[in-house]
Formats: sequence, C-alpha cells, structure tokens
Amino acid sequence: MARSQSRFVCQACGAEFLRWEGQCRACAEWNTLVETVVAARPRASASGPRSLVGVMAAVPLSAPAERPTERLRTGNGELDRVLGGGVVPGSLLLIGGEPGVGKSTLLLQVAGGIAGAGAGVLYATGEESAAQVRLRASRLGLTSGAAGDAVSVLPTSEVGAIVESATASRPALVVVDSIQTMTVEELDGPAGSVGQVRESALRLMELAKGEGIAVVLVGHVTKEGSIAGPRTLEHLVDAVIELGGERGGVMRLLRATKNRFGSTDELGVLEMREDGLREVADPGRAFLADHLGGAPGSVVAATMEGTRPLLVEVQALVSQAGYSTPARRASGIDPTRLALLLAVLGRRAGVGLGSHDVYANLAGGLSVAEPGLDLAVALALASSLRDRPIDARTVVVGEVGLLGELRPVAGLDRRLREAARLGFDRAIVPAGRGGAQVDAPGIRVVPAANLRDALAAALAGAPTRGEIEHDAATPVTVDA
Repeated sequence: MARSQSRFVCQACGAEFLRWEGQCRACAEWNTLVETVVAARPRASASGPRSLVGVMAAVPLSAPAERPTERLRTGNGELDRVLGGGVVPGSLLLIGGEPGVGKSTLLLQVAGGIAGAGAGVLYATGEESAAQVRLRASRLGLTSGAAGDAVSVLPTSEVGAIVESATASRPALVVVDSIQTMTVEELDGPAGSVGQVRESALRLMELAKGEGIAVVLVGHVTKEGSIAGPRTLEHLVDAVIELGGERGGVMRLLRATKNRFGSTDELGVLEMREDGLREVADPGRAFLADHLGGAPGSVVAATMEGTRPLLVEVQALVSQAGYSTPARRASGIDPTRLALLLAVLGRRAGVGLGSHDVYANLAGGLSVAEPGLDLAVALALASSLRDRPIDARTVVVGEVGLLGELRPVAGLDRRLREAARLGFDRAIVPAGRGGAQVDAPGIRVVPAANLRDALAAALAGAPTRGEIEHDAATPVTVDA
C-alpha cells in the first residue's frame, strides 16, 4: 500500500516542496506554502489501461428521486429553525463564536437532545478532559436518563482516533470540540496550523460523507470576528452557524452564514440561564426596552429576519461636537448606511447633523442589515436632535432613498400584525403600492411619501423635554 507523505504545497500555484519556505520559488508569492498530506499514486500499467474499478456512473436529472432524508431533531427549536429543520445525516457543520459565548454548552445540549431520541452521540474534545465535560453535563442535567447512556465522551486531539471510534460505534452525531485543537499524525505542524486544520476537516468530511454520520465542528473566532483557520474550512462544510451576543448579557443569537440545506436568513434567539441555553418564549418582544413612555431618540422598528417578524428599539443620541471632527458611532447598524442617512437628513429633510456627534444603537445586541430599518434610524436621529420624543406606541418601517423618498419593504402585513399583537396602535409606513391598504387589524397606518412627511407625522404634537419635566413637576390639586 502506498504510504502517505507530507509536502508543502503552494496555495497560489500548486507547486510542492519538501520543506517550508517563506517565498514560493515557482510563483514568488509569500507565505503561501501549507503542509499537506500527499498520498503516492500507483503508476499506470504498461500492459493495459488503468482499472476503472470504483468509477461512479453519471445519473441523469430524470432519474427517480431518492427518498427524502429524515433530519435529526436537536431538541432546540431555535437551532432547528436556523438549520432548516434539523441536522441532515452525513452533513458537516461548523459552529463558530467568541470564547465564552456558549458554543460547548449548546452542543452538549444538542448531544443530549439527539440522544434523548434514541440515537448515539460521540463527543470528542481536545480542550477538556472527560471529567470536565461530565461536570458541565451535570449542570445541564444530562448525566442521568437516556442522554447519560447514549452520549460517549472521547478526550483526544487525534483525528484518526475519532474516525476509528466513530466507525466502530456508528453514532448518529459526532461533535468535535474544537477543530483548532485537532491534529493528523502524518503532519508535523502544530495544532491550529493551516495544514492541520484543513487536513483534519478533510478527514472528518470523509467520515461524514462516507459513513452517513453527521459531524459538528466547533470553530474559534479571531479578533476580527472571522473563524480561525484557512478560508477553505468554510468552503468544505455544508453549513456555517455563528453564535453571537454580548458576553455580559443573557441573549444569544444564532445565524447561518452558509447553509446548503436551508435558508441563511433565519435568526434563532436563545437565552443563557443557569441550566444552559434555552429558547426565548416570545422573540418578537425580546429586543424591546423596558422603559416606560417615550424618550427622545427612541423609535421602535418592525424588522424581518427570514420568516420571523421582530420588533427592535433603535436608540440614537445626538450632541454638539466638542472637537473639529464629529464622532460617528454605530452598534448593530451598518456604519455606511448611517452615514448615508445623515447625508439624506441634512440635504432632503433639513435636519443638519454635520456639526454633531452621532451615536446609534440597537437594543439587545441585535445586528440588522435590512433596508427596512432606515426610517427608524432617521426618525430616532431627528427625535434626539430636536429633543422631542416619539409616541411609544408607534412603530416605524421603511427604506429611505437618496432623494429622501420612502420605499416599500417586503412582508409589511406580517410586520404590522406582530406590532399590533405586542400592543402598538400606530404605524408609519411608506406610501404607495398598497401602503395604506395594509391588512393589520388593530393598528392605524400612517402612509408617508418621503422623509419630510414621516418626520411631520412622527413629531406632530410631541412635547419637548422641558414640557415633560414641567408636567411632571407640576403639583396635582384635588378638589375637596
């Protein structure tokens, strides 16, 4: 049998070298040599053509379809929603997130959920010992019952040992925590190097596709927010799931940046508790602030994440700049989009913010990229500048164009029905294309053609901060 050997392969031109060099001698590119396992290929026989044993036959598109594969339910409805209905057998998934956000906790709960359905799970960890994993499982209540017997812990960082154990026990799911700690025996590079990460992922992909076992990889995140390792790692896997959220907060968000078996627009909302990550009972209300009454710079926007309508509070603070260059800070909002809205407000609506510091934020740590958030951000900025609050029972949705016009958004009926369910009674929406004929009982729709009309509708009759404080300080007299 041909023995595998290690070579350093240039990622730019494909040239092979026996040892690592800073610059490829073939294409003159720098830092492109990656250690790779190269198997010796048998030479073709001179007496005849090569054997065609193992060559797969092409299948026409008109061939009968195979029976649909039944997905594995993880026991977490939010994760199943993001994955498109559950884990597909034979798939390779990658879950990334910052340290301490709850990746290992979530996957241990997923292992318990799949084991509770009667399927076996192999939990391979290269970062913790078996005792440490059992300690976390005890906190999550997974050491007893079906999960305690069906989940097997394998503390190793050798990919070959994981493949052998999975091939022998045939579990339904293999969890590898984490891919940056895994090593391949044939490579000399340290764990976490580009060659080790890529070759480990390739071996685990062969396990998933060849044996029909679902494999979930845990990936570390760099300081820039991307998953550590070569970019090819994300190309190899079938789905990339990101677990995010503020470490000091309790909300955790699940998003799919790549999914071959479902949509990448869905959002999962989880809450970190003492017994692990749990589903949020009412995600539509999870990102609304708890303060009572309206406040200058606060506007509620109706957004859509996939098929789920979410209401989120947009907060803005505008103050006179203390230096020559005004500050522009955004959290959860695209900074480029914020700069565009500032220009449109000054040019088309008469709200000049060129000499002011501007801070914009989405409550709850949510990040929204859809254009339907534009109108809410613009109204929040104008409300903060003029120090006039917008009615707390008003919801806003709409895209702002460069000419100051308001453009309609998709799913307006669903957004406003969700707002009406949560107690909002007025909505400012773009006019045209049926904006005034929205099917949302219980909510009064105010159509606006442009940004000026929306500002007039939102701030009409709104008291100033001084009037609010004066009313609160006025003593109340009661007639005898």
